[in-house]
Amino acid sequence: MSLVSHPSHPGEVLQELYLIPLGLTSYMLAKRIHVPRTRIERLVKGDTTLTADTAMRLAKVFGTTAEYWMNLQRAWDLARAKEHIDVSDIEPLAAA
Repeated sequence: MSLVSHPSHPGEVLQELYLIPLGLTSYMLAKRIHVPRTRIERLVKGDTTLTADTAMRLAKVFGTTAEYWMNLQRAWDLARAKEHIDVSDIEPLAAA
């Protein structure tokens, strides 16, 4: 049995490490970072991806970096792609 660890969606990280511990709702955060409430709600539910715009805003409000947030999204996207994209029939090119 293989125990493969999948990266967390950025919205899950936002919810579990920031919103819940700080007692914030999606509405409260959205208002504070000047975005529509639905953007944060959809992100937390995993229904949308994290944009660079949102990453910059989250970095500012939480004292992190935009790269931190974008790397969460990149890891999530790559893990999902690895589950669904078959590249086994692609032959690698030999180095020149």
